[in-house]
Amino acid sequence: MSEDGQDDLKCVCSDLPQLDFGTFVLSMSSSALVHLGDVPEPESGRIVKNIPAAKQTIDILCMLESKTRGNLTDQESRLLRDMLFELRMKYVQHTD
Repeated sequence: MSEDGQDDLKCVCSDLPQLDFGTFVLSMSSSALVHLGDVPEPESGRIVKNIPAAKQTIDILCMLESKTRGNLTDQESRLLRDMLFELRMKYVQHTD
C-alpha cells in the first residue's frame, strides 16, 4: 500500500465500470433480483430470498423515478421504467 493509499484506490476503482445513472439503476436492480432469489448472492453463490429487502429496493427505484422525472434522458427513463416493470412483476410472482 502506498503512503497515502491513492495507488491502491486507483487499482480497485479501475476494476469497476464507470458509474453513471444506468449503471446505478442496473446495480440496484441486480440487488433486488438477488433479494428475490432469482440470482445467487455474488459472495456465496447461494440463493437466499429476502422479500422485504427486495421490496425496499424496488421502492427506492420507484422513488428515484418520481424524483428524477423530467431530468433524465429518454434512454435513462426507459431503462428505469423497464427495470421497475420487470422487478414489480417478479415481486408479485414471489408474493402470490
